[in-house]
Amino acid sequence: MSTETPLLTSLRSPRVVAARRLAKRNQRSKDRRFLAEGPQAVREAVAFGRLPGGEHAVVEVYVTREAAERHAEIVASAHAEGLPVLTATEEVIAEICDTVTPQGIVALCRFIDTPFDQVLASRPKLVAVLAHVRDPGNAGTVLRTADAAGADAVVLTDASVDPYNPKAVRASVGSLFHLPFATGVPVEEAVARLREAGVRVLAADGAGQRDLDQELDEGTLEGPCAWVFGNEAWGLPEETRALADEVVRVPIHGHAESLNLATAAAVCLYASARAQRSPGGCRGTA
Repeated sequence: MSTETPLLTSLRSPRVVAARRLAKRNQRSKDRRFLAEGPQAVREAVAFGRLPGGEHAVVEVYVTREAAERHAEIVASAHAEGLPVLTATEEVIAEICDTVTPQGIVALCRFIDTPFDQVLASRPKLVAVLAHVRDPGNAGTVLRTADAAGADAVVLTDASVDPYNPKAVRASVGSLFHLPFATGVPVEEAVARLREAGVRVLAADGAGQRDLDQELDEGTLEGPCAWVFGNEAWGLPEETRALADEVVRVPIHGHAESLNLATAAAVCLYASARAQRSPGGCRGTA
C-alpha cells in the first residue's frame, strides 16, 4: 500500500463521524449510503458493486494496516478500480463498524437497489418477494439464497426491513452486490405487476391448499415464477395470500412443526430453479 494513503486516527474525523451515523436507517436513507463490513463483503463490493447506471457502488475503503497486508488482493483490486483506500487505526474501524469484533476492513458504498420498473423490464423468470419480513438476518440470508439459486431479482416490500441494515448486509455475505433488488414496493403493486409481466405468483405459507410436491409433480413450476415470503413469526396475512395465484406449503414429512423463513425460501427457490432448468422449463435448452 502506498505510504501516501491517508491515515485515519481521529474518531472525530468528519469521515468517521459520517460513516458511524450510517448505523441509523434514516441517515442511510438521507445519504443513500451504507457500509459493507468484512473482507468477503468488501471483496464482492469492489468486484461486483455497480449502480443500475453503471457507476461503481464503492465510494472508498477503510482498512487497518494489518488487514491491508492480510487482504492485499482486495486492496489491489480496489486500487485497480480507481477506488480510494484509506488506512485507519483499529479504534477508528471499531467506531465505524456494527460488529463487536471488526475484521479491519470496511467499504463505504452508495445505494445499489434497482427500480422495480427495471426489474420487470428484464423479464425475470424467478423472483423472491419479501413481504413483511422484519428480521435483517433473515432478509440478508434470503438474498444470499436467491443469489445461489440463480434468481433474477429480489423485491423487498415497503413493510419489510431495510436491506442496507448492517446485519442484513453481513447475512447476505456479498450477494447484495450480485443480483438486482428493488425496495419499498407495496406488496399489492409487486404482485399485480409481476402477474402483468407474465410471472406466476406463489405465496409460500403453511396454510396452503397445495404443496410443493404437487407443484413439482404437475410441472407447474417450469414457467416464470415469483415466491412471496412472509413474516418470520406469523407468516403471510390472509389479504396477502389472497393476492397470489396459489398458496403453496412446503410439505413436512417428519415431525418438525415448521421450517424457518430462510430454509423455506431455499426449498422453494431451488425447486423452481430445478424445474425451470428441466427440458421443458423456461430456462431449459430443449
